[in-house]
Amino acid sequence: MKPHSPRLATRAIIVQDGCLLLVNAYAGRRSDLWCAPGGGVEPGRSLPDNLVREVHEECGLHVSVGPLALVNEFHDPRTGFHQVDLFFRCTVVAGQLDPGWSDPERVVHTRRFFAESELSAIRLKPDSLPGIAFGSHGPAHYDPLEVIAP
Repeated sequence: MKPHSPRLATRAIIVQDGCLLLVNAYAGRRSDLWCAPGGGVEPGRSLPDNLVREVHEECGLHVSVGPLALVNEFHDPRTGFHQVDLFFRCTVVAGQLDPGWSDPERVVHTRRFFAESELSAIRLKPDSLPGIAFGSHGPAHYDPLEVIAP
């Protein structure tokens, strides 16, 4: 399979009251995998602007984008899909999670804050996210390329 150019995405690390915000972004609830809110970068817009848009679409929250914390990449050898996710530390500046919020793209169906102690009981990617989210705010971390999780 011929590889495609990598897709670039931004993701938000939002820790509030000791809990990390995660979303399930599998339409039709076809997977139990959780991830940080965010998504594909639109050309001509800055990374922070893209992330502000994505978090609002997926969660109904307005955020302030802080420093880069993690670079993660994954690929699917069967299809050639390759994505690079840039995770930024973010702070909610307006809004709250509303169970009635609807992602305009109808991809995210569930959003929720998880305590650090709850994370070992769920499937989430990348594996390094809890350590980054709840760890010290040092330089950005790089996660080596891995095969996409089903």
